[in-house]
Amino acid sequence: MKPCNASSGFRAWLFATLITSCLCAVAGEPAAGTRHIDGHHASGARWAIDVPQTWNGTLLLYGRGYGGGPLDQAPETAPRGMRDELLRRGYALGASNYTGREWAVQEAPGDQIEVLDAFVAQVGKPKRSIAWGSSMGGLVTVAMAERYPDRLAGALPMCGSVGGSLGMLNNALDGAFVFRTLVATDPALRVVQLDDDRANARRVQTALDAAWQTSEGRARVLLAAAVAQLPTWTQANSPRPAAKDLDAQAEQLRRAFAMGVFVPRTDQERRAGGITSWNTGVDYGVQLRRSGLQPLVRHFYREAGLDLDMDLARLASAPRIAADPRAVAYMRANFVPSGQLRIPLLTLQAVGDGVTIPAIHGGLQAIVDAAGHRRELAQLWVEGAGHCTFTPAEMFAALSTLEQKLETGRWSVAPKEVMQRADGLPGGMRFTRYTPQPLLRACGARPGSCAGEPALPANAR
Repeated sequence: MKPCNASSGFRAWLFATLITSCLCAVAGEPAAGTRHIDGHHASGARWAIDVPQTWNGTLLLYGRGYGGGPLDQAPETAPRGMRDELLRRGYALGASNYTGREWAVQEAPGDQIEVLDAFVAQVGKPKRSIAWGSSMGGLVTVAMAERYPDRLAGALPMCGSVGGSLGMLNNALDGAFVFRTLVATDPALRVVQLDDDRANARRVQTALDAAWQTSEGRARVLLAAAVAQLPTWTQANSPRPAAKDLDAQAEQLRRAFAMGVFVPRTDQERRAGGITSWNTGVDYGVQLRRSGLQPLVRHFYREAGLDLDMDLARLASAPRIAADPRAVAYMRANFVPSGQLRIPLLTLQAVGDGVTIPAIHGGLQAIVDAAGHRRELAQLWVEGAGHCTFTPAEMFAALSTLEQKLETGRWSVAPKEVMQRADGLPGGMRFTRYTPQPLLRACGARPGSCAGEPALPANAR
């Protein structure tokens, strides 16, 4: 498989952000004995199907992450390192290059179902169809599970913003707001109403690098990271910092900050027709206490000789950001889960993902619990860092865990049990028990259910 191609460092940054899987949509040659089918949606976007010589009756519909290449470029039908292994095990594979660009959550679920329709017409009806996807494709997978339970048997979102677009964007906005208010001096740096994500990323990185040179700047950056709920382990090539090693934790937060807090917004706001997130009524002192990182932040404030309460007062008096209610309604539709799960849904997430933060999975738990469908949800955690850095063994073990639920009607998600299902795939396994924090800015599917949410005009409801 070819590596991801980026025209510049900031293009790479963009595709490494909150909803990016950085899985290139470049398909290699089909495996020997595989039937490969290509097609196009009416928009010109291309889809692909791979059918093994001996099919086990299961179709896996793979949803890619944010971005992607030209519409007529062939999509990958499985995550990196997985396609040939899955075909050898008898799985049929399908995927679509979405008819929309960038934040294609509006189009992607229907695109994926059209691939299922094409499969039925050209190959036959699967005994079982499973949706799965990485990063933004994980959120697409959740949307498919809720919208098409009659077409799918189960769903496996991986490293996805599964708690929903509104909570994801609001959490990130909190970190960005604190950074802009207390740290950044460039008036051109934006937290909403972006016209160029990459240009804004350059401004953020410049401000971040300058701030980190001083103890005052470091303390304030860490306050911003805390209210955004970034984890204190974020880099795949670094060991997990010790619980008392605050300097190492701070460095991990620094390295994830720009990607995890200043997420792409240009396309979202263009699609939605306005500002999609808000912080009216947010008390950042409360958010800091709830973040679990207050001791770390207070340590660095003391080290810098700063008054944390004074900075929190500055935040309290700073002008707030209001969202456009119609834009909020668009992002809720594309997509915030309702929790009304009718089929099993299994999430796969790393404890040290600084792009799709672990608390987003706590947000999904709360939504599903409130809807009374927790029996259909299970979550697998990997003791690792980085975004979508799962090994083939871990992804296959997760898929097998979902299939066992479909076959037996019960979840079996203890780490030792899951690790027995890798079936010889490479890469090793790091499954662990983990309880995610609740998402600080959790936001539900019902209009008006989110704290501070702007109300739609009566004539627009």
